[in-house]
Amino acid sequence: MADFKAIGRRKSSIAKVIITPIAGESNKITVNGKSPSEYFPNKLIVQDMEQPLSLLKEKIGSMEVKVKVSGGGFGGQAGAIRLAISRAVVEYNPEVKGDLKKKKLITMDRRSKERKKPGHYGARRSPQFVKR
Repeated sequence: MADFKAIGRRKSSIAKVIITPIAGESNKITVNGKSPSEYFPNKLIVQDMEQPLSLLKEKIGSMEVKVKVSGGGFGGQAGAIRLAISRAVVEYNPEVKGDLKKKKLITMDRRSKERKKPGHYGARRSPQFVKR
């Protein structure tokens, strides 16, 4: 069968996903060669990452998902994987785009860390004011 590829980004994380339809009852997911529960420290992050697949289980069936993710922390990586999976599923079956759009899974989250400015301690924190 054909493979469907997509890329997702979130904060400083980049995820490359390849999905393949399989005959079976459940989805097979590998993240950098490990199962999601081994790779991510928290069950909530894994649920967040798998949201597009669990939402469309009846419409698309079972998928084998291979993920290569790099950069950022676990939360950003899970968001990047979620976006990449959503994009790959839309490439596989364009009819589900409306369902994913309602749940805001197709929209890329553009928020990232603001750069440090000169003369400041961080992006906005100024040195303490001294009156005398």
